[in-house]
This record gives sequence, structure tokens and C-alpha cells, in this order.
Amino acid sequence: MAEAKVIKVLLVDDHQVVRRGLRTFLEVQDDIEVVGEAANGAEGVERAEELRPDVVLMDVKMPGMDGIEALRKLRELGNPARVLIVTSFTEQRTVVPALRAGAAGYVYKDVDPDALAGAIRSVHAGHVLLQPEVAGALLSQEETGNGGQGRGGALTDREREVLALIADGRSNREIARALVLSEKTVKTHVSNILMKLDLADRTQAALWAVRHGIGA
Repeated sequence: MAEAKVIKVLLVDDHQVVRRGLRTFLEVQDDIEVVGEAANGAEGVERAEELRPDVVLMDVKMPGMDGIEALRKLRELGNPARVLIVTSFTEQRTVVPALRAGAAGYVYKDVDPDALAGAIRSVHAGHVLLQPEVAGALLSQEETGNGGQGRGGALTDREREVLALIADGRSNREIARALVLSEKTVKTHVSNILMKLDLADRTQAALWAVRHGIGA
């Protein structure tokens, strides 16, 4: 039983010392296992397809295929891994493009071990790690594009309830518990929401909901 709860993590960073540091942080966690490493985006995609990790810790700036391109490739391949961007404070401007490409959140490279482990557990549970200033930047970018207001009318009442809970940062398990549904049913609702709103992932769904006054 305990074995099934272990979160498999893949480290993708072009600096070996960073990978070694991240691995050292995580090896003391009973519920997290580092299953592999990669030194660039292309290798990261290949390893993610081979190892099927639950969470990928992904650097953004890497030679060859960078982290954002790797994110897009993983989404194109339908890889279910949740991607957590690892960046430096000075690279904060890269966070927004990474989130738009499908990242579930981000942490800084100097994050303390407990916070890093907590972030991995959080995105694995289905949460989106989104700081207010980053959410604001994403929403301001959406203002210039197609906000999709008209598509909201296609949602059922139950789908709107699910969407509100996504905006509140709830995982599928928490949504299922709150609405007295099975997780499988919640997953179906989430898929329908993304399809109807023409959105790529939960991050975009949460932002759409906030922008249109649904949930948080």
C-alpha cells in the first residue's frame, strides 16, 4: 500500500550540481522517489515518456530544447506528468510562458527542502501553484485574446460547480469529496469543461473561472 503512494519525480536541468542538490533534498522524503534525470528538454521528454513520472521538475533555460518547448511537447504527446518549473528569481519573466505552456506551478531554485517537497505533493494532488502576481500577468495577457465568455453558456450546472472548485485550487479527489461524486466522474466533468471552453489544462480553467466570476 505504501509503495503505491510514492510520488515518482524526474529532474530536468542542464546543471549537474542543481540536479544533485534537488536529489539530495528529495531523497530524505519517504513518499517521493527520484526515478531519473535529464540534462536538457529533449532528453527530458524522452525520459518522461520512458519513465512515466508523476511529477517533472523542469528548468526553463537549457541548451537545445528549452523547458517551455519540452512542456509543449509533453502535452502534445499526452504525457500525464505534472510539470513543476524550477527557476531563479531573476528568471521570473519566464514563469508566465511556462504556465501558459502547461506547467502546474513553479518554485525557485533556492527553495528550502520542505517547501519543495510540499510543492511536489501539491501539484501531484492536482493543485495549481499560482502566485497572485503571476495570475494577474496571465489574466492581463488573456484580455488581448479570446476570453471565451460565450462558451461559458455551454457548461452544465454541475460543470460550473466543478469549475468553481478548480478555481479554488481543489484536486479531483477533493472535488469528488465536496460534491459527493466519484473521482472518475469528476475527471469526466473536468475533461468536458476543458473541451467546451477550448482550454488546454486546469491552470487555464482556473484563470478562466476567476476572470468570469466563477469560484475564487
